[in-house]
Amino acid sequence: MAESSNEHPAGATPDSAAADHAPADPSPGDGLSEEDQTLAQLSQPRRDLLTRVAEVLKEYGPKLGTLNDLPQVTVPAESIAAVCRLAKDDPQLDFKMLLCMSCVDYKEYFQMVYFLHSLDREQTLVVKAELSYEEPSIPSLTSVWQGAEWYEREAHDLFGIDFKGHPDLSPLLLYEGFEGYPGRKEFPFYEYQEF
Repeated sequence: MAESSNEHPAGATPDSAAADHAPADPSPGDGLSEEDQTLAQLSQPRRDLLTRVAEVLKEYGPKLGTLNDLPQVTVPAESIAAVCRLAKDDPQLDFKMLLCMSCVDYKEYFQMVYFLHSLDREQTLVVKAELSYEEPSIPSLTSVWQGAEWYEREAHDLFGIDFKGHPDLSPLLLYEGFEGYPGRKEFPFYEYQEF
Protein backbone atom coordinates (compact mmCIF):
# COMPACT_ATOMS: atom_id res chain seq x y z
CA MET A 1 0.00 0.00 0.00
CA ALA A 2 1.47 3.34 -0.97
CA GLU A 3 1.71 5.72 1.91
CA SER A 4 0.92 9.39 1.74
CA SER A 5 1.28 10.97 5.10
CA ASN A 6 0.71 14.53 6.26
CA GLU A 7 1.26 15.72 9.81
CA HIS A 8 1.07 18.77 12.01
CA PRO A 9 1.32 19.33 15.79
CA ALA A 10 -1.43 18.18 18.15
CA GLY A 11 -4.18 20.64 18.77
CA ALA A 12 -3.91 22.11 15.27
CA THR A 13 -7.19 21.39 13.51
CA PRO A 14 -8.91 22.90 10.51
CA ASP A 15 -10.83 26.04 11.42
CA SER A 16 -14.44 25.26 12.27
CA ALA A 17 -15.92 26.83 9.14
CA ALA A 18 -13.61 24.83 6.90
CA ALA A 19 -14.23 21.67 8.91
CA ASP A 20 -18.03 22.01 8.72
CA HIS A 21 -18.03 22.77 4.99
CA ALA A 22 -14.93 20.93 3.79
CA PRO A 23 -14.99 20.66 0.01
CA ALA A 24 -14.31 17.29 -1.57
CA ASP A 25 -11.07 18.60 -3.09
CA PRO A 26 -9.90 21.83 -1.43
CA SER A 27 -7.70 24.03 -3.55
CA PRO A 28 -4.79 26.19 -2.36
CA GLY A 29 -6.96 29.27 -2.77
CA ASP A 30 -9.29 28.14 0.01
CA GLY A 31 -7.07 29.74 2.65
CA LEU A 32 -6.05 26.44 4.26
CA SER A 33 -2.49 25.18 4.55
CA GLU A 34 -1.67 21.91 2.78
CA GLU A 35 -1.78 20.06 6.13
CA ASP A 36 -5.17 21.56 7.00
CA GLN A 37 -6.49 20.66 3.55
CA THR A 38 -5.45 17.05 4.16
CA LEU A 39 -7.18 16.94 7.56
CA ALA A 40 -10.23 18.67 6.09
CA GLN A 41 -10.57 15.78 3.62
CA LEU A 42 -11.19 13.35 6.48
CA SER A 43 -14.82 12.56 7.19
CA GLN A 44 -16.30 14.36 10.20
CA PRO A 45 -16.23 11.22 12.41
CA ARG A 46 -12.53 10.72 11.58
CA ARG A 47 -11.73 14.37 12.33
CA ASP A 48 -13.60 13.99 15.64
CA LEU A 49 -11.51 10.88 16.39
CA LEU A 50 -8.29 12.76 15.67
CA THR A 51 -9.41 15.54 18.02
CA ARG A 52 -10.13 12.98 20.80
CA VAL A 53 -6.78 11.25 20.18
CA ALA A 54 -4.92 14.59 20.37
CA GLU A 55 -6.61 15.39 23.68
CA VAL A 56 -6.03 11.95 25.27
CA LEU A 57 -2.40 11.72 24.09
CA LYS A 58 -1.41 15.38 24.55
CA GLU A 59 1.30 14.61 27.12
CA TYR A 60 3.16 12.62 24.42
CA GLY A 61 3.17 15.47 21.89
CA PRO A 62 1.52 13.61 19.00
CA LYS A 63 1.84 14.98 15.47
CA LEU A 64 -1.52 14.74 13.74
CA GLY A 65 -1.88 13.68 10.15
CA THR A 66 -3.50 11.30 7.74
CA LEU A 67 -2.52 8.09 6.02
CA ASN A 68 -4.67 8.13 2.91
CA ASP A 69 -8.15 8.46 4.48
CA LEU A 70 -7.23 7.26 7.99
CA PRO A 71 -6.44 9.48 11.00
CA GLN A 72 -2.79 9.19 12.04
CA VAL A 73 -0.57 10.28 14.91
CA THR A 74 3.21 10.13 15.13
CA VAL A 75 4.71 9.81 18.59
CA PRO A 76 8.23 9.45 20.03
CA ALA A 77 9.45 5.85 19.84
CA GLU A 78 10.25 5.65 23.55
CA SER A 79 6.61 6.37 24.44
CA ILE A 80 4.97 3.90 22.03
CA ALA A 81 4.00 1.34 24.70
CA ALA A 82 2.46 3.99 26.97
CA VAL A 83 0.64 5.59 24.02
CA CYS A 84 -0.78 2.27 22.85
CA ARG A 85 -1.77 1.24 26.37
CA LEU A 86 -3.65 4.53 26.74
CA ALA A 87 -5.26 4.15 23.29
CA LYS A 88 -6.44 0.67 24.30
CA ASP A 89 -7.63 1.46 27.83
CA ASP A 90 -9.07 4.98 27.51
CA PRO A 91 -12.86 4.70 27.02
CA GLN A 92 -12.87 7.69 24.66
CA LEU A 93 -10.63 5.76 22.25
CA ASP A 94 -11.14 2.05 23.04
CA PHE A 95 -8.63 0.63 20.53
CA LYS A 96 -8.76 -2.95 21.79
CA MET A 97 -7.36 -4.52 18.62
CA LEU A 98 -3.95 -4.34 16.94
CA LEU A 99 -4.91 -4.94 13.30
CA CYS A 100 -1.45 -4.84 11.82
CA MET A 101 2.06 -3.68 12.52
CA SER A 102 4.85 -3.12 10.02
CA CYS A 103 8.29 -1.63 9.63
CA VAL A 104 9.27 0.71 6.78
CA ASP A 105 12.89 1.33 5.77
CA TYR A 106 13.46 4.94 4.64
CA LYS A 107 17.26 4.42 4.46
CA GLU A 108 17.94 7.28 6.92
CA TYR A 109 15.55 5.91 9.56
CA PHE A 110 13.00 3.17 10.19
CA GLN A 111 9.35 3.81 10.87
CA MET A 112 7.14 1.46 12.86
CA VAL A 113 3.51 1.68 11.75
CA TYR A 114 0.69 0.36 13.93
CA PHE A 115 -2.94 0.04 12.79
CA LEU A 116 -5.28 0.08 15.80
CA HIS A 117 -9.00 -0.68 15.66
CA SER A 118 -11.93 -0.02 17.95
CA LEU A 119 -14.52 -2.76 17.52
CA ASP A 120 -17.22 -0.89 19.46
CA ARG A 121 -16.69 2.42 17.64
CA GLU A 122 -15.77 0.83 14.29
CA GLN A 123 -12.84 3.22 13.87
CA THR A 124 -9.21 2.74 12.86
CA LEU A 125 -6.19 4.81 13.89
CA VAL A 126 -2.65 4.71 12.52
CA VAL A 127 0.17 5.28 15.03
CA LYS A 128 3.73 5.81 13.81
CA ALA A 129 7.12 6.07 15.49
CA GLU A 130 10.50 6.77 13.91
CA LEU A 131 13.65 4.84 14.88
CA SER A 132 17.33 5.48 14.40
CA TYR A 133 18.82 3.50 11.51
CA GLU A 134 22.07 2.87 13.41
CA GLU A 135 20.47 1.46 16.59
CA PRO A 136 16.81 0.71 15.90
CA SER A 137 15.11 0.06 19.22
CA ILE A 138 11.56 0.52 20.49
CA PRO A 139 9.57 -0.82 23.46
CA SER A 140 7.67 -4.05 22.81
CA LEU A 141 3.87 -3.97 22.67
CA THR A 142 3.48 -7.58 23.80
CA SER A 143 2.34 -6.35 27.23
CA VAL A 144 -0.44 -4.36 25.51
CA TRP A 145 -1.46 -6.86 22.80
CA GLN A 146 -0.19 -10.45 22.86
CA GLY A 147 -0.72 -10.53 19.10
CA ALA A 148 2.21 -8.11 18.71
CA GLU A 149 4.62 -10.96 19.49
CA TRP A 150 4.82 -12.42 15.98
CA TYR A 151 4.73 -9.02 14.25
CA GLU A 152 7.70 -7.93 16.36
CA ARG A 153 9.60 -11.16 15.71
CA GLU A 154 9.07 -10.64 11.98
CA ALA A 155 10.35 -7.02 12.14
CA HIS A 156 13.32 -8.23 14.20
CA ASP A 157 14.13 -10.94 11.62
CA LEU A 158 13.76 -8.75 8.54
CA PHE A 159 14.91 -5.32 9.75
CA GLY A 160 16.92 -5.91 12.94
CA ILE A 161 14.57 -3.89 15.16
CA ASP A 162 15.23 -4.49 18.87
CA PHE A 163 11.96 -4.66 20.80
CA LYS A 164 12.79 -3.90 24.42
CA GLY A 165 10.87 -6.19 26.77
CA HIS A 166 9.88 -8.75 24.13
CA PRO A 167 9.75 -12.24 25.71
CA ASP A 168 11.34 -14.16 22.80
CA LEU A 169 12.98 -12.58 19.75
CA SER A 170 14.10 -15.92 18.33
CA PRO A 171 13.86 -16.14 14.52
CA LEU A 172 10.38 -16.55 13.11
CA LEU A 173 10.99 -16.40 9.35
CA LEU A 174 14.74 -16.97 9.13
CA TYR A 175 17.02 -19.62 10.57
CA GLU A 176 19.25 -19.14 13.61
CA GLY A 177 22.53 -17.58 12.50
CA PHE A 178 21.18 -15.94 9.31
CA GLU A 179 23.45 -13.00 8.46
CA GLY A 180 21.91 -9.64 7.68
CA TYR A 181 18.39 -8.29 7.51
CA PRO A 182 16.64 -9.03 4.18
CA GLY A 183 13.88 -6.43 4.72
CA ARG A 184 16.40 -3.58 4.63
CA LYS A 185 16.93 -1.74 1.38
CA GLU A 186 20.70 -2.15 1.80
CA PHE A 187 20.46 -5.96 1.82
CA PRO A 188 22.14 -7.39 -1.31
CA PHE A 189 19.79 -9.35 -3.55
CA TYR A 190 21.40 -11.16 -6.39
CA GLU A 191 19.90 -11.76 -9.81
CA TYR A 192 18.05 -15.03 -9.89
CA GLN A 193 19.12 -17.28 -12.72
CA GLU A 194 17.22 -20.37 -13.66
CA PHE A 195 19.34 -23.41 -14.59
